[in-house]
Amino acid sequence: MPEQDFAARTPVVVVGGGPVGLALALLLDAQNVACVVYDEGDASFDHPRGNTHNARTMEHYRRLGIADPIRALGLPEHQATDVAYFTRYSGYELARLPMPSGTQKRKAVASAPADGQVPEPLHRANQMYVERFLVRHARTRPNITLRYGVRVDEILPDADGVIVRDHRGRRTRARYIVGCDGGRSLVRRSAGIEYTGEHTLDQDVLGRKATAAYLRLPTLRRDLLGGRDAWSYWAVNADVVVNLISLDGADEFCLLTSSLDPDAFDAERLVRIVRSAAGTDLPVEVLGHRAWKPGVALVAGSFGTGRVFLAGDSAHLFTPTGGFGMNTGIDDVANLAWKLAAGTRGWGGARLLESYSAERRPVALRNTAAARALNQNLGAIERPAALEDDSAAGRSARAAAAALLGTLGEQFSSIGVQLGARYDGSPVIRAEDDDTPPPDSLTTYTPSGVPGGRAPHLWLDGGRGAGSSLYDRLGAGFTLLRLGASPPDGAALCAAAADRGVPLTVLDVPGPVGRELYGRDLALVRPDQHLAWRGDRLPRDAVRLLAQVTGAG
Repeated sequence: MPEQDFAARTPVVVVGGGPVGLALALLLDAQNVACVVYDEGDASFDHPRGNTHNARTMEHYRRLGIADPIRALGLPEHQATDVAYFTRYSGYELARLPMPSGTQKRKAVASAPADGQVPEPLHRANQMYVERFLVRHARTRPNITLRYGVRVDEILPDADGVIVRDHRGRRTRARYIVGCDGGRSLVRRSAGIEYTGEHTLDQDVLGRKATAAYLRLPTLRRDLLGGRDAWSYWAVNADVVVNLISLDGADEFCLLTSSLDPDAFDAERLVRIVRSAAGTDLPVEVLGHRAWKPGVALVAGSFGTGRVFLAGDSAHLFTPTGGFGMNTGIDDVANLAWKLAAGTRGWGGARLLESYSAERRPVALRNTAAARALNQNLGAIERPAALEDDSAAGRSARAAAAALLGTLGEQFSSIGVQLGARYDGSPVIRAEDDDTPPPDSLTTYTPSGVPGGRAPHLWLDGGRGAGSSLYDRLGAGFTLLRLGASPPDGAALCAAAADRGVPLTVLDVPGPVGRELYGRDLALVRPDQHLAWRGDRLPRDAVRLLAQVTGAG
């Protein structure tokens, strides 16, 4: 096809302008790589979805300089983010899982030790608020072109890249294309890649089919929940099971329930279900609804082929329990963006982009399985008729329910899932035979200098907050950390990087804390903040090390 037939050229096309696609665009922009984002929607983002931006996602937002404005979205800073379980909102409180407010999280960071591992705690803000912010921010960035309201109809890979044709007949040639276009991904289907895994979960509580709804409940907090603020309010009884998630700390809520079939949606019945959960005829305004898929755990057979890549829901579908789905997708694109930049600029070897699927697919399998297991735990909740009785049988039933509900907290304290992703065995990671990764855990994160994991965090200069985090000092490319009192220089690696055009900076981290965390005098951190290599001295052939970690060897 003649060159002049193309209306546009760009290094990267992103199909799907949700949070994962927008995060990819912003991460590419940070690498000074241009992209075009297509999305057939209108960017209004007017229905609530995920509510959790986990600690790792917040670290990525921090890299982009947008963590603070995102923390200003969602619940008021002073509001606790507890998970509370009631028989009905006007009835007995069965159990409560205390969770800190934004103010308390900020104070915890300010008083953290030098080796504190959570510089950016998890934040509760509904996805729709954050998506609106990300769109506004993306529109200010020079390397990002947004095409909302434009549907991609055809994807044609060839030897030189990918041709994208939209529904208006406009064609764009890109070097790479990334599908962030959801469970029905055109990009995935065009590449001939299929999901494998579990499609549903057979249980009464958030199993099989479920409904998500956007509600305004102007009197709920004032009349029924005064003094019992939370982020997530469950009603559990013999009639219904409902979870109301506070969106703004006032009167807007997202509802999740299996007590209403989304395929036979009836607004009046939904109002009755909410009133049943409340135990009173409170006013209910239904602002929107959609189907919600519990129990699903699907992962694409590959996350890319040739110049076509998948991220987010196009690569993996989660049951929403635990809030892992969007966050896993944003961690996908943190891995992918720098590799696309390396391919665009010519310093990335052939194996670098191939490593994306090898590194991220095992994480998706791990995280989808964890979310499904957490969802299965909800199926153990018993709802006997006596649960609400003011009797010995009722008190006994409530005590049993409270004991069970108190064990469900692991889905809200999943720091191991948030920070513990590892790329052991990756072809672009160099670890030694005696390097032993820390044990994998849902609820515990163990910082480790063993290559493959997230670079352990530490606060520098004895300070806290902006400018004192190790992560704020890392370069946009690779960073060689010189740790401890008298580390060797990295001149040979710097020279090799300069020869090949690989971006590399050197950061001195004196003092014992960093040396203890990393366990060696030198550590090489990738652009996605994962460790590529460590040692007490550079290997004799620094060129070969650089070739391996950039996918050229």
